[in-house]
Amino acid sequence: MQPVYLDNNATTRVFPEVVDAMLPYFSEQFGNASSIHAFGAEVGGALRQARKSLQALIGAAFDHEIIFTSGGTESNNTAIRSALAVQPGRTEIITSTVEHPAILNLCDWLEKHEGVTVHRIPVDGQGRLDIDAYRDALSDRVALVSLMWANNETGTVFPVDGLAELAHGVGALFHTDAVQAVGKLPINLKETDIDMLSLSSHKFHGPKGLGALYLRKGTRFRPLLRGGHQERGRRAGTENAPAIIGLGKAAEMTRVTMDQDIPRIRALRDRLEKGLIQQIGHCFVTGDPHDRLPNTTTVAFEYIEGEAILLKLNQAGIAASSGSACTSGSLEPSHVLRAMNIPFTAAHGAIRFSLSRETSEEDVNRVLDAMPGIIDGLRDMSPFWSADGAVPDGFNPEYA
Repeated sequence: MQPVYLDNNATTRVFPEVVDAMLPYFSEQFGNASSIHAFGAEVGGALRQARKSLQALIGAAFDHEIIFTSGGTESNNTAIRSALAVQPGRTEIITSTVEHPAILNLCDWLEKHEGVTVHRIPVDGQGRLDIDAYRDALSDRVALVSLMWANNETGTVFPVDGLAELAHGVGALFHTDAVQAVGKLPINLKETDIDMLSLSSHKFHGPKGLGALYLRKGTRFRPLLRGGHQERGRRAGTENAPAIIGLGKAAEMTRVTMDQDIPRIRALRDRLEKGLIQQIGHCFVTGDPHDRLPNTTTVAFEYIEGEAILLKLNQAGIAASSGSACTSGSLEPSHVLRAMNIPFTAAHGAIRFSLSRETSEEDVNRVLDAMPGIIDGLRDMSPFWSADGAVPDGFNPEYA
């Protein structure tokens, strides 16, 4: 029986066409793009085409607004540190409580070691940003607002264009971590006020270890890495040509099929959610029910551990996640679910299913067939569950 892979927010399978596009640049076309001879020129031309393909996917006005990096984490670090460096009189950052660790951990470091003031804007029970708190935090002391486009765990989408407009009202730069949004939502940066955007190739069927930072033309910038002249002097180091070409091919393929993929994937996700809720009691879908990534659902199953569910799913040949792959392994509920005030009895049993264009009806059927038995079996073993679904007397979630 074929395995079912529903952990595409962690990473996606590289398309075979992407692999085919990359292979020649490991051997036959191996030149350094900075070289002036024919070997280098050939690679340089392929890199320019990859840049244009990504430009088309995200709707950038110019291809030179794209800086290739090693991935989303480097792009995020570059954006935040650059914004502080080019605005020495501004020492505050605004972010949210549900950002990816690539944002939150850097902000924690800057606050602790470099005297930066960080405003962490809360969210409501559906993961939606507290807009009033955001407005209150804006001032002429803010160097940068960094807010994700879409949450990696719940899929909740932030209204980033409007948030960017508010940031510009106080003269702050606006950055969005769009690692989960690119390839899953239509994006046209020409029509937004966004100054910087981070993305990662492996979230839309490209290779790992390659990402990009969109930098709007005219935005002041300070490089994170210094050295050679690559990327117009904004990111030093010999280009990872095979990976860049792979990203370009993945971007091209995604742009062509996105309009057809999004409604099909959303329909599969909705059928999965509906089936789970109908068949299994004491569970609910987290995140914004209306403004959410079409491929993402996190379902919280009460009174059982998510890790146990994942092990049982794995035994059934189904891959899912208990939250962000970067925070798995911890017995604590994810910071995202805690920020949303999801009840402790449910946050521990939250499972994320993230689909892709490769997800099939049969994949969804396999999950719907397997999950009721898995949940019933685990609840039968749980000391916090009784046959009628009631919580036992004396249950204290603080000590569970």
